[in-house]
Amino acid sequence: MAFYEQVCIARPDLSTSQVDGLKEKCASILENNGGRVVDTEYWGAKRLAYRIKKNRKGHYLFLKIESPTSAVQELERLLRIDEDVIRFLTIRVDAHSDEPSAMMKAKAQRKSSSGRRQ
Repeated sequence: MAFYEQVCIARPDLSTSQVDGLKEKCASILENNGGRVVDTEYWGAKRLAYRIKKNRKGHYLFLKIESPTSAVQELERLLRIDEDVIRFLTIRVDAHSDEPSAMMKAKAQRKSSSGRRQ
């Protein structure tokens, strides 16, 4: 099995529960095709660098995947059809890191430094 990392950007008008539903949908697609989601991170609703399909914001979802190539291809095919997904990017990696992503580290650092202000 190969290791993949995927970032999905969902429409900004979705609620966080609908984004969780999208995460579960991706996991079930992979499990039905012989793969699995190792870890997920919800990065929140962020402003996009440029408009995508008339949207200025989007919900970012990060998935660490361990799966055969055919399952990832099926997931990408279904994400292209899904109206809730604005963009996605899937890359193959050699191994998954045990530590959180750079986005989650930055979020934790912002939270810890905000408490130090006087």
